[in-house]
Amino acid sequence: MAGIAGCVGAEASKKVEQMIQEIKHRGVSEPIIKTVASGCAGSCVGFVGENSLGISGETAPFVMVDGTLIRDDKRQGVSDADYLREKYIQHGKEAFSKISGSFACAVMDENECIIARDHVGARPLIYNESPQSEMFFASEAKALKQFTDHVEELLPGHYFSTKEGQRQFNDCALTLPKWDTPLEAVGIVRELLIQAVEQALSSGNIGGIALSGGLDSSIILAIAHKFDKNLKAFTATLDEHPGEDLQYAKQLTDYLGVEHHIYRITQEDIEAIIPEAVWYLESFDEDCIVGFIANYYTSRLASEHVNGVLVGEGADELFGGYFRELQDISDPAEKERIGRKLLDISYNTALRRLDRGWMSNSIEYYAPFLHPAVVAMSHKIPMELKVYQGEVSVEKWILREAFRDMLPKEIADRPKLRFSRGVGVDDQVDKIVPDNIGEKELKENPKSCGGLSLQSPKELYFYRLFQKHFPKGFECLTGRWDPFK
Repeated sequence: MAGIAGCVGAEASKKVEQMIQEIKHRGVSEPIIKTVASGCAGSCVGFVGENSLGISGETAPFVMVDGTLIRDDKRQGVSDADYLREKYIQHGKEAFSKISGSFACAVMDENECIIARDHVGARPLIYNESPQSEMFFASEAKALKQFTDHVEELLPGHYFSTKEGQRQFNDCALTLPKWDTPLEAVGIVRELLIQAVEQALSSGNIGGIALSGGLDSSIILAIAHKFDKNLKAFTATLDEHPGEDLQYAKQLTDYLGVEHHIYRITQEDIEAIIPEAVWYLESFDEDCIVGFIANYYTSRLASEHVNGVLVGEGADELFGGYFRELQDISDPAEKERIGRKLLDISYNTALRRLDRGWMSNSIEYYAPFLHPAVVAMSHKIPMELKVYQGEVSVEKWILREAFRDMLPKEIADRPKLRFSRGVGVDDQVDKIVPDNIGEKELKENPKSCGGLSLQSPKELYFYRLFQKHFPKGFECLTGRWDPFK
């Protein structure tokens, strides 16, 4: 959990102090501001997090990390920021290809500012470089809006340097176990995910699980419970018409004997959070905003009990959860390509609402399915082991088989629902759209000022909320879930 920000230019320290205030919800510590004393005059960085371990350096280079690095050095007392600083001093920008994990990071050296993001991109990074060579960056775009009318999102697996611009870097190479049969592949997936959960729990910061009641979060809870019987489960559902996910969440917590906390989302809750959802997400995409609601209220509930949680995000993208989108594709190579793209585009849709939903309430989240070894293994598994094509198609077949013995049969066999659909929120959001925004208004205003087609009256309403917060040059942050483009 961290918010990072930086500036290269005139009055950098004053600007960074203002920027970090806009993203202080991403941490609970007092902001830390560091200024480069020489060389690149007017360079400053700011950090807010759970503690001071996310920033390293008494002198330049200053290094900041949002997220978690996967390390095998086992050195106590060496933070991830310290570790990355050592790597950078030794290898320069090649350091990014020598680290692994879920991270967004920044290096402010004496004559250069560099920002980087891992290849999945759950942790955000937004930046702007002006023609006058003034440069800003932050975890969220709202930190930049008082200084620029246009921003860019750093792509996953890339770094941006004030000397080189944006460049792609190689993913850190991992050695995975070999397998020859489907049964061996099932065993490896099981082993790697269990290791990912155990590694996340070793941080000592996790007190619970975000439990939707779906297969993915149920697997994470079942594994984590093996290591820590005191973990709590947190579920959000609609108060008036609870979604079917709730019954499965209750079934699993009863089955495991887990303390279960439930937040019942009211219509008033939905109406109150929509403007904030647009602000936190920096997007007017209707699917992203609707999905944010359950994340937000789950994280708000969790914040009353714990500092960090495990989440189930990533499994759908990695293991064939979107099989309906794939089933009409006859070409196996094209099906694999689309399957891979599902992960590639998740950074500004599913993973954005994950990050902003939990950071909005200052709760750290860990996604074991996005552990680099699990991701790498998923890329080696053929689609026929992810989606079983029998009389009835079975999505995420390999996950179901890997953890069937840990789950009640009803959960192991249940089909996927959209998170917001399973929670019950999906059908209720339409009710909060003002009466003066309907199909007639959508026909008259079919696109945003930046040319993005608006999909419904509901999205037109979200766009008008967006315009109250952000300039036209921020519209590029609104991503679409479309793996077929």
